Amino acid sequence: MPKMKTKSAAKKRFVALKSGKFKRAKANRRHNLTQKGTTRKRNLGLADYVNASQEYKVRRMLPYGA
Repeated sequence: MPKMKTKSAAKKRFVALKSGKFKRAKANRRHNLTQKGTTRKRNLGLADYVNASQEYKVRRMLPYGA
């Protein structure tokens, strides 16, 4: 059986953790930041984790972790 390919888009967006979860960045922190509050911008900078319902899909895209 041939090797499974890792999806490049997922490789750039997710990091596999030892616990089996995946870390990701939050959206809405690229531009138009003057309209957003300081607290909101600070919280958008924090890490977030992939939802449990989508974890299976991300795991399929990253067969060897990331």
